[in-house]
Amino acid sequence: MARAASGGSRVRAAPDPGDAVPRPRGNPHLIGQEAAEAEILGAWRTGRMSHAWLLTGPEGIGKATLAYRIARFVLSQDAAESGAPGLFGAPVAEPVADSLSLPPEHPVFQRVHAGSHADLRVIEPGFSDAKQAAREIEAGRTPRRRAEIVVDDVRGLGQFLSLTPAEGGWRVVVIDSADIMNRNAANAVLKVVEEPPRRALLLLVSHNPARLPATIPSRCRRLPLRPLAPDAMDGLLERYRPDLEPEARATLTGLSRGSIGRALALARAGGLDLYRDLIDLLGQTPRMDVARCHALGDRAARDDEVWRFFRDMMPGLLARIARLGAIANGPADPAATDSAVLARLARSAPLDRWVAVWEKTSHLLGRTEAVHLDRKQAVLATLLLLERAAGRT
Repeated sequence: MARAASGGSRVRAAPDPGDAVPRPRGNPHLIGQEAAEAEILGAWRTGRMSHAWLLTGPEGIGKATLAYRIARFVLSQDAAESGAPGLFGAPVAEPVADSLSLPPEHPVFQRVHAGSHADLRVIEPGFSDAKQAAREIEAGRTPRRRAEIVVDDVRGLGQFLSLTPAEGGWRVVVIDSADIMNRNAANAVLKVVEEPPRRALLLLVSHNPARLPATIPSRCRRLPLRPLAPDAMDGLLERYRPDLEPEARATLTGLSRGSIGRALALARAGGLDLYRDLIDLLGQTPRMDVARCHALGDRAARDDEVWRFFRDMMPGLLARIARLGAIANGPADPAATDSAVLARLARSAPLDRWVAVWEKTSHLLGRTEAVHLDRKQAVLATLLLLERAAGRT
């Protein structure tokens, strides 16, 4: 049989020179997901490695990093140590590996990082115009990918998996993320998941499995990853952003809800300053500065990062207010500088009122994103809901 062609995307985005955080493809570190790693290793050792794994959990907690970690491990194993079942279902040989980790200097690690491993294919959103994307990369710019994975990105997947592995082991496919496959792409992947070739491994990264056709999760082994603990978050922030003060790291940890990817994105996009401005604005309730409210709405309308920050952060803020209200006059978090503002808001209205505001706000922001409503009006409506709740007697 013919040998597989090199995997990976033809056109790769240039890395951001100002970003010290390794991309998942080349990140040797994975903190806080030891249980998920142990489950994979246990399945490998017992010869019960599923052909398809669905890695689930919130965005930015390490799912893609784990997927590449699994891919490197599997691709580094000799055929005799592959954990593949023998004639009677038992492993061919007991694997000697006791960890999924490979050192960065390992040849397989380097080929996966470079996108040149012949037995790995990565499926991710492509570029609408590959030639234009190549020109932008050559000029040192990062081209924008499509918002979804289309059937062209998946084309040839079945053929790739049916070919003889170039290095005699397994063929691995990483889909990042499966949530954004359109219907045609999902149907093409489903055909492969339903009838997988021997020694083929599919790793599907999913932030929201509910968006997938039910037939795909039903044919995968689900591997849920949990949000990172505060200690893990603080350690990773200290590693990747040593310029941040402990107070700033604590604030980012609280805002990101266990997602190191989100915390780093907030730090890059000026999220700390924006959050402080918002806390100052909320501190003015029940009479917030109208001009500042409109200014925030204008920023959200024209800046995607500001909008995403507001959309994702407001439900969490309101949940914190509700929790503070639930414990009545209990102590606020002394490590958070915003505790005094949130505690005062919690005392200004009964708990059921804040729960109602949280429900309305979550629905409003979700609908604004889903059907492309006016962002500024959504921001103003959210702030008005909060102001009215705090101002009612």
